[in-house]
Amino acid sequence: MKQSYHGLMSLGLVHPMAFPETMQGKGPVVETVARLVNDEFFGAIEITSIPNPEVRGQVASLLQQSGMDVIFAAQPQLLMAKLDLNALEAGPREPAMARMKECVDEAYEVGARIMALMSGPDPGEAQREAAKEVLVAALKEICLYAQERATDYVMSISLENFDREVDKKSLIGPTAEAVEIAKQVREECQNFGLLVDLSHLPLLQEDAAETLSTAADYLIQIHVGNCVLRQPDHPAYGDQHPRFGIPGGENEVEELRYFLETLIYTGYFQQVLPTRMPVVSFEVKPLPGESSEAVIANAKRTFLRAWAQIGEG
Repeated sequence: MKQSYHGLMSLGLVHPMAFPETMQGKGPVVETVARLVNDEFFGAIEITSIPNPEVRGQVASLLQQSGMDVIFAAQPQLLMAKLDLNALEAGPREPAMARMKECVDEAYEVGARIMALMSGPDPGEAQREAAKEVLVAALKEICLYAQERATDYVMSISLENFDREVDKKSLIGPTAEAVEIAKQVREECQNFGLLVDLSHLPLLQEDAAETLSTAADYLIQIHVGNCVLRQPDHPAYGDQHPRFGIPGGENEVEELRYFLETLIYTGYFQQVLPTRMPVVSFEVKPLPGESSEAVIANAKRTFLRAWAQIGEG
């Protein structure tokens, strides 16, 4: 595409996925965040919880200096502790709610404009509607808490939909159902939206054009990446976010081109969003023995090739 992407979006990276040794907020967090802060290719970064206050303060200082858009990824906190925001009983649900409120506070500390989270496990068809009602109430409570804790800006909460049948087996789920949830939450809370991930579309058996047009009015965040669906014995099978072009993978240059082109035509890049500019973040993870730097460079090259081909496919 002849038009530069610089005026349309900020490209981001999901830090704990690209550097999985930092997933628990430990290890070389400061060093790896610094690498991204010093890489002008990226205008946004997504980080997760950092339990050490001193390290968190160092990261917050780096991010403030960087001028990057910051997004807080709370999904790992739910997944690692097996927390469930849509548990039908209050007892199992309360730890999830408490953790998400802690994450809201931490997200404000690092200057995040969006905090992304996810639904809990799918309880099955018989209890699915009841679980959705519980989830809507939980999301409203988290959004209202983010409003209460705000100072100079109100952070938005984004819900990411995952597969229901392959790997994460989450309640939400199909994009149309995510939109239903978003409509209900937005009735009371304007600081709410949806996160759609290219990596999840094959797992959901959804087409980019249908997904993005369905979610268009609620999209506040985008992820792009890859997955393996047709080889159950593959080390990256399921929702593991391997590098673009990995043998057996679903997404390469053409799929990313189509996804980006659809984002253009559905108006995502024209929206006024919580971040300075609309964010498109790479979510890619090295397999054991692979290099984070090489996988990140692969993502950059894939994007540049895909962008150059927009309008030609």
